[in-house]
Amino acid sequence: QVQLVESGGGSVQAGGSLRLSCGASGLTSSYYCMGWFRPAPGKEREGIAFIQTGTVSRGTSYSDSVKGRFSISQDNAKNTLYLEMNSLRSEDTATYYCAARLTFSSTCPTTQYLYNSWGQGTQVTVSS
Repeated sequence: QVQLVESGGGSVQAGGSLRLSCGASGLTSSYYCMGWFRPAPGKEREGIAFIQTGTVSRGTSYSDSVKGRFSISQDNAKNTLYLEMNSLRSEDTATYYCAARLTFSSTCPTTQYLYNSWGQGTQVTVSS
């Protein structure tokens, strides 16, 4: 069973940066979609960044709300997923969750309902 543990959350002023980490264990295959989610106001969890593992290109995708400011990456040797967050805004304040799903597809789904492994979340607070 895949286990995910997030860390790196905290408080930062608007315009600042944070890097979130997600340690993964129990991965049985090299082919996963891994992503970062956060609750959206009045909505389900919003998928904000995704990466495919096990491919040479390690394709990434981002939601419009974070594109150009956030960057997702993975260190295979450490089995760790990262989310580099720059130019943070007050509206980025949320609990951030990492998630994983086994995949053989060329693209990663953006809906939370297709991910079956979740971390416990890490809180990010951005003050203006």
